[in-house]
Amino acid sequence: MNLNPLMIFVSVLKLLLYPFSLLYGAIMWLRNRLYDTGIYSSVQFSVPVISVGNLSTGGTGKTPHIEYLMRLLRYEYLVATQSRGYKRRSRGFKLADESTTAYEIGDEPMQFKLKFPEMSVSVCEERMTGIPALLAERPETEVILLDDAYQHRSVKAGLNILITDYSRPFYTDYVLPFGNLREGRRAAKRAHVIIVSKCPADLPEAERKAITARINPLPHQKVFFTHIRYGTCFDFFTGNPVSLQKEQHIILVSGIARPEPMLHHLREKVADVHLLRYPDHHYFTTANLEEIKQTCKNWEAKQPVIITTEKDATRLALHRDTLQAWGVPVWVLPIEIDFIEGKEQFDQIVLEYIVDTRMSFYAAMENF
Repeated sequence: MNLNPLMIFVSVLKLLLYPFSLLYGAIMWLRNRLYDTGIYSSVQFSVPVISVGNLSTGGTGKTPHIEYLMRLLRYEYLVATQSRGYKRRSRGFKLADESTTAYEIGDEPMQFKLKFPEMSVSVCEERMTGIPALLAERPETEVILLDDAYQHRSVKAGLNILITDYSRPFYTDYVLPFGNLREGRRAAKRAHVIIVSKCPADLPEAERKAITARINPLPHQKVFFTHIRYGTCFDFFTGNPVSLQKEQHIILVSGIARPEPMLHHLREKVADVHLLRYPDHHYFTTANLEEIKQTCKNWEAKQPVIITTEKDATRLALHRDTLQAWGVPVWVLPIEIDFIEGKEQFDQIVLEYIVDTRMSFYAAMENF
C-alpha cells in the first residue's frame, strides 16, 4: 500500500494539533458554562431577535437562509439585519445607506442591502452594543435577524437557528484547530431549529431520518433539510435577466468558501467552464483583475462570459468601471434555498415566535 507523503504529513500535523484542540474546546466549554450558570449575563431585547449561525467555520450557507427569512417577513414586519461585517475596512457600528460599499460593511451585508433596500442593514462586532445602536437609529424596527451570531452569547436570541452542511455535519467534526468547529458538538443543544443545508434536492427520507438520529435533537428542537436552488442569471451592469446557452464558455470568478456546487451546476448547462478561484470574502486586487482579463483574452475566440456569485459581485462592484471598459459580459448567478419538506412548519415556528414575543412585550407594557 503506497501512502502519499502529503497525506502522511497532513495526518501527522493534525495529530500534533489535537492537544491544542482539546485546550480550545475546554476554554469554549468553560465560557459556555459561565453563561449557562448566569455568571456571565446575556442581554435580552423586547424586539424579537432571530439568530442564524453555525458551529463550523464558514461555508454552511447562512446568507441564503437569512435571505429566506427576509423574504418571509418583509411584507409583514419592519425587518433589520445585523452582521459582524467580516473583512470590512471599518470598525464599530454602521448602518448602511444608498452610498455604502462592501468596503464599509462587508460583502454579505452589502448583498442584503442591494437585494432588500427597504430593510435596515447594519454591522457591528459586538451585538450587545450593536443592537441598541440599531434601535436608536431605527426605533420602528419590529424584527432583528442576526447573521453568524450563534457564539455571541452576550445577546440572548429568542430563536436560535443552527445550520450545518450536509457534506460536513457538525456531529462528525472536531473543535479547532484539529477540526473546523468553533465550539464543541454539545453546543448544538442551544438551538431551537437545526437546518441541514446544501442537501441533494432528492435526499431520501431514510437518509434524512438517519441524519436526524445522528443529530439526536432534544424534544423541543426541530430538524429541517434544505437544498440550493439556482435562479436566473442577471447582467452585472444593468440588472436585466439573461439566459445560459448550451454553447457558451464561462469564466467562473469565485471568492466563496465552496464554489464546487456552482461549478457543477454550470458545467451541466454550458459547453465549458474555467474556474478562477480566490479566498473566501476576497477583495479583488489589480493583479486579480489582470488575471481575469488575461483569461478572457485567451478565450477571446469563444466569446466568454464572466459569471460570479452575488457575494462576489458586491466586491467586484468596487471595480465596476474597469470591468465595463473590457466589453466582456459579466453575469451574476443568484442562489436561494428551498426546503425538502416541512417548509410550512418552519415558517410557522418563525412567525409564531415573533407573534408570541410581541404579545408578551405588549402585555408587560400594559401591566407596567
